[in-house]
This record gives sequence, C-alpha cells and structure tokens, in this order.
Amino acid sequence: MQTFLIIWLGQFASLLGSEMTNFAITIWAWEVTGQATPLSFILAVTQIPRLLISPFAGVWVDRFNRKHLMFLGDTVAGLSTIALLVLFLTDHLQIWHLYVSGAVNGLFGYIQGLAHSASMSLIVAEKHYARASAFESLQMSGSYVIAPAIAGAIYAVTGLSGILTIDLVTFGIAIATLSTVTIPQPTTSPQTAEPVWQQLTFGLQYLWRRPSLKVLLSFFLISNFINSASFSLLPAMVLARLGNDSTVLGTLFSFFGAGGLLGGLTLSLWGGPKRRIHGVLIFSAIWKVGLIVLALAQTVATKIGTALISGFCSPFPGSCSQAIWRSKVEPDVQGRVFATRFLLTQLATPLGAAIAGPLADHVFEPAMQPGQPLAQLLGDIFGVGPGAGMALQMALFASCGLVVALGGYGIRRLRQIENDDDLVT
Repeated sequence: MQTFLIIWLGQFASLLGSEMTNFAITIWAWEVTGQATPLSFILAVTQIPRLLISPFAGVWVDRFNRKHLMFLGDTVAGLSTIALLVLFLTDHLQIWHLYVSGAVNGLFGYIQGLAHSASMSLIVAEKHYARASAFESLQMSGSYVIAPAIAGAIYAVTGLSGILTIDLVTFGIAIATLSTVTIPQPTTSPQTAEPVWQQLTFGLQYLWRRPSLKVLLSFFLISNFINSASFSLLPAMVLARLGNDSTVLGTLFSFFGAGGLLGGLTLSLWGGPKRRIHGVLIFSAIWKVGLIVLALAQTVATKIGTALISGFCSPFPGSCSQAIWRSKVEPDVQGRVFATRFLLTQLATPLGAAIAGPLADHVFEPAMQPGQPLAQLLGDIFGVGPGAGMALQMALFASCGLVVALGGYGIRRLRQIENDDDLVT
C-alpha cells in the first residue's frame, strides 16, 4: 500500500487545487451571467471529450507506460490553469474560455484517471481493493471539505487569480510525488498486430459475454443521467435562493465533503458490506432522498444537515461498484474494459447536464415565479421566485432516481451479481 499512498497524497493535493478552482469558477460564472445554463454546460463539455476518447484511451493505457500517461494528464491540467490565469489577469477571460478549459482538462484528466485506476490492481493486493477504492473516495470527499472553505475565503480577498495560483502549486506537488514511485505494467498487453478496430471494440466484446456486468452498466447509465440532471443545478439553486451568498454555498459543499470524508473513513476501516451490491443500491437510494430534501428545505440548517448525511452515503455506490469490477475483470485488460465501462455509463452525464440548465432557465424557473399557475399549485411546497423552479426540477429527477435504485432489487442479475459466474460462451 506504500506506493498507493504516495500517489494518493500527490493526487489529493492536485485535486484540492482543482476543486478550489472549480468552486471559484462557479461563483465567477454565476456573477457574470446569473443563469444556470453556463454552470451546467461546463459539466457537459468536460464530459463529452472523455466519452469521445475513452475507446482509444483504454488501448493506450493497456499498451503504454501508465506513469507517463499520468504525468501527461497532470502537465496538461497545469498548462490549462496557466492559460486561465493569464486570460483573467489581462481581463480577457470569458465564459467560452471555461468551456474550452473544461474540455481539455476533461480529456487529459480522463486519460490520467484511467491510467491510475487500471494501475491499482497491480499496486494493491486484492484483499485491499475495497479499501483502496474507499481511499479514492476519501480523496474526493476530503477535497470537498477543505476546498470550498479555503476557496471562499481566498476568493473574497484575491478573486479568481489567487485560486488559480494555488492550483498551479498543487499540480507541482502531484508531479513531484509521482516521480518518486514505480508503477508496474501489466504482464501482457494487446498485440501490436491486432487490428485497431478489434482493439477498440475489445471492451464491448468482453462485456457482451457477461450479462450481469451489462445490467450493472445499465443501472449506472440511468443513475448517472439523473445525478447529472439534478446535482448540476444545486450550486445555481442555492445561490439563487440565498441571494448569491457564496459563503453559504461553500459551507454547504464543505458539509457534503465532511460527510463524504466520514463515509470514506468508514469504508476504509470497514471495507464495505460483504454483499457489495447492497452498498450500490441502498446508498444510491439514500443519496436520492437527500437530493429531494435539499430541494424542499427552506432553511440553511436543514440543507447543511442533509448535505452531511448525503455526503456520508456518496462514497458507497462508487467504491462498492469499483470493488465488484476489479474482482471480476482481469488486470491486464482493465484499461480497455474500464474505458468501455466509462463510455457506456457516462453517455447520459453530459446529456443530463446540457438539458438541466436550459430546462431550468426557460421552463421551471419561469413557471415558479409569483402568479404563475404552477407556482400557485406547488408554491407552498417549493416556494416561489428565484431558485424555486430549480428546486422542483431537482426533486422530480431525484424521485425518479429513487425508484431506479430501489427497483434494482427486483432484477435478479443485478441483485446476484457477485454470485454469478457471468460468462456466456
């Protein structure tokens, strides 16, 4: 676990800087536009390049030096931050620059993340897979605790420039720690004489012969669409309902992170439920209930308490799912298979984000303004005025997600995935 922990520490520093930048950019974009669409589009354009490159990235990760690919991802992310900093300091930064930066970071960040994920099965013993996955979730949750609070305080003093400068420092830390470790390569790799099309479709062929993995893919495809369409609205909804109070937004996301930190610590010590599919379905359902409560909550205290509980549940579905995948897919093909998994499960993520913003700005928000029929019907539940339409929209999507999560127990292949031999010859 020593190599894993060294990499983890460096990537945690990098992630902390990135999350500070993401938080500051969210505030900046809202201050400039006052609309939900730009915020949701940033998520969409970050995901689309990942989807386009994922079949090729899987081949590259299984064939090329994974450490070099991780270096590449961190380096490009650093260069992107430099570009944003220069544009901001020269007073040329515009919203479309954030789209370009998000696309570039999404593409190379995916390659870096896939190389990292595929390497873990060779760095970490199988008995520690769930704990390693929990530490990875802990990494994200920890950054959510610290980043919003630090970014909120620094943004008030230095604006966006101070945040971007700190982000550059954290990229340097990530590269420095990565340079000190050795990352093993798989013992076998795709044959160079193998047709390119066959290499690119290997993951699809692999999954096609494993029905229960296909069902798990379908579950996350639907769940990711709902998560994207609802959670992408949360920053805009909070800022709209609380008069652009970035301090409350930072506090809310810090409590999300604190809950996730506690959940990740619990997973790292416990190792997760013996039946990992319970961790996927039950905690997915609780997470959706949390989103519904956040949409309904009228007080800051209720929002913060809900964020803490929801955050606690957030590491469980991904960590338990990742443990299932790592135990069922051979290490030497995980790059290609995981890339295909990402492509198929994330197809709906940019779609959900792209739909959510315009739907909020042009349908739900106008419909929940004072005097409108829908506001008169549901105003006592969701309130009226700025943010009420986004709250209604988020609650509707999250309710659908709750039905999907609980309905997973009605599908035998999903419920019994860990007991299934899962190979069709």
